[in-house]
Amino acid sequence: MAKANLITPYGGKLVDLVVKGAERDELITRAGQLPSIKITMRNLCDLELIATGGFSPLTTFMGKADYERVLREMRLADGTLFPLPITLTADPKELPTVGEELALRSANFDLIAVMRLDEVYHWDAETEAALAYGSTDTKHPMVSEMGRWNKVCISGPMKVVNLPKYYDFVDLRLTPAQVRERLEKMGNDNVVAFQTRNPLHRIHEELTKRAAAQVNGSLIVHPVVGMTKPGDVDHYTRVRTYKALVDNHYDKNSTMLSLLPLAMRMAGPKE
Repeated sequence: MAKANLITPYGGKLVDLVVKGAERDELITRAGQLPSIKITMRNLCDLELIATGGFSPLTTFMGKADYERVLREMRLADGTLFPLPITLTADPKELPTVGEELALRSANFDLIAVMRLDEVYHWDAETEAALAYGSTDTKHPMVSEMGRWNKVCISGPMKVVNLPKYYDFVDLRLTPAQVRERLEKMGNDNVVAFQTRNPLHRIHEELTKRAAAQVNGSLIVHPVVGMTKPGDVDHYTRVRTYKALVDNHYDKNSTMLSLLPLAMRMAGPKE
């Protein structure tokens, strides 16, 4: 079967910030001498998607120019459509001087990446809530969460040493490059992608099957397994339901299941 001719990655190129080999070894050694900050689970999900190209064309957390235009126009500074801000907040007291490097670490203090600090800028939670989410009501999960964030955002080039470690459904945790490789092997130029954070119902099954058939394409079921809404069905249960459905009720030659480590923002159509 001939390889599929898939569409170009968004922004023209699939971003990959993960370093390997001698460069990685040197970075790990250097990081031990750098100031470091711990990043949240949301930041970790965002960083993974930046690093692997899931948020292409982003190559780092947004600087001020991108952030402000995204809030008001849903576009990056260069005009590229991007509906929501992807930022990293920090405590100014923990930061080095602009131009210097810092290590980004998980809650367990695992080294994730090294960033050169290029920008530090202030942001306002109420303004972001109103412009990005259309509400300043703290009953909205994202609005409530933002109220606990630090008051400055940071940005700068990153080199990623380690992606987050997972011990569940490892075979389903594919990078965008791996997803594209599998879809190419399926041989269909057209692809229907179905993102979900809920168990699939019968109507979802029919909808996805008909959509794929209509375009004579492949189907990727792409469930969110990062942070979801409080009260949602846990991802361990959901993934087992998706797997049972895909394994037993879909065409194995044209359907794939891949987990999406997205931290949801509950932003409605923007998301």
